[in-house]
Amino acid sequence: MIELHLPWLEMAILLPAIGGLWVSRITQPDRVRIISLTISALSLACTLGAWLDYGWLHVIAYDHLSVHDHWDVLTRLTGQEIFAIDELSSPLLPLVALLFFLTQLATTRGKARRFSFAWALLGQATMLATFSCVSPWGIIAFLTVGTLPPWLELRSRQRPTRVYVLHMGLFVFLLILGWALIDNVATGPLRTLGMVCLVVAVLIRCGAAPLHCWITDLFEHATFGNSLLFVTPMVGAYAAMRLVLPVVPDTALHTISIISLVTALYAAGMALVQREARRFFCFLFLSHSSLVLVGLETATELGLAAALLVWVSVSISLTGFGLTLRSVEARTGRLLLTEYRGLADQIPQLAACFLLTGLASVGFPGTSGFIATELLVEAAIDRSSLYGVIVVLAAALNGIAVLHVYFRVFTGTRHHATVSLRGRVTEQVAVLTLFVLIIAGGVMPQPGVASRYNAASALLKLRDHQLKHPADEPSKAHGAAHDTLPAAH
Repeated sequence: MIELHLPWLEMAILLPAIGGLWVSRITQPDRVRIISLTISALSLACTLGAWLDYGWLHVIAYDHLSVHDHWDVLTRLTGQEIFAIDELSSPLLPLVALLFFLTQLATTRGKARRFSFAWALLGQATMLATFSCVSPWGIIAFLTVGTLPPWLELRSRQRPTRVYVLHMGLFVFLLILGWALIDNVATGPLRTLGMVCLVVAVLIRCGAAPLHCWITDLFEHATFGNSLLFVTPMVGAYAAMRLVLPVVPDTALHTISIISLVTALYAAGMALVQREARRFFCFLFLSHSSLVLVGLETATELGLAAALLVWVSVSISLTGFGLTLRSVEARTGRLLLTEYRGLADQIPQLAACFLLTGLASVGFPGTSGFIATELLVEAAIDRSSLYGVIVVLAAALNGIAVLHVYFRVFTGTRHHATVSLRGRVTEQVAVLTLFVLIIAGGVMPQPGVASRYNAASALLKLRDHQLKHPADEPSKAHGAAHDTLPAAH
């Protein structure tokens, strides 16, 4: 195992963790915002450094697909590999850090008093630790800790927590029970029970129907920004790739695929009939995120690469879509979709970004989602023609829903405002950054496709090794499978 040149990963995690504790003691909102943005930007720079450093080392020592952090204190203390960067996580780390930074950047002064920058920084630290972790028990620990900030925010706002606690409590319980059985039992009914628990836990975290109501409840009662940051990185998909894919048989993957297809179609239909903007966004996100698990079921390089591409594309596009919707809400309050607003003349930049990010999520040509959706449809058709039809139908319904909401919010009448509703510079910078990434991914898709294809190959190699040697410790299997991968990708 080789090391990065600098301790990029640990710095990226420690900076927002320490910063979150620091700003929680500061009472001036403007100062909190400036400090939080600075710390989040530094963390983003560290993740970019890790990505570039990994790419450089990957070129020099291409037979190693997993690279340790420079310090790697936890590995030395525990004797097990904890933090590492590989083909799967190398682009996801800067993506997560970017989403957190842009969400904080797009938070206006009016929302700064309600948006918790401290919880955002602590959430960023936890999320980066989760995506940097390759130890199964470490991932479970960080997933558990990651459920706390939304709950604490709901309590501080004196909002209902029952739905969220029931779902996340069940998620954590099943996750721990499932992996304990898998980690200690090589074969037999108990191992099968562990797989079932693990699959159900991941489906809960991903919001698969009918266990999805915690997401709509979270967006209803928590702040839009922190709710957005809790779901759009799709940490449930990461758990599926690291914990579920390597150990479960094809029948379990087939079950996940069927549930995900039903969820994608159901959520797309629900998005069409929503009367409130936040609930519309929740169902739109659920429909798209479910498609990631559809590609997981194929257990082929094409299907898995397509799922990973959809993951990145949807995270970028729906974060931009959510930030645009959040900016509109900052001017009008909670948006109802029962009447026309006609805001396009007042905020034309936000109207354009709303339409582009929404269409990018459904795979509009020229955007990053186009290639991802095309590959996913091809992989689904290879599995079953019915699967392909359902994926296309879900995408079509989502596209209709996006256009329907666009017309409701931005057209149909003329909005007469007594004050200017023009977008703030920080809001425009945040949304336009995602705009550029969406277009760049559509114009130059090859680097992203190649990266996700290599990640899919690595995951499938790990899966083959683990299924052949179920008694091996997962962390050792991870290293052994990576070391036997072909030298060139």
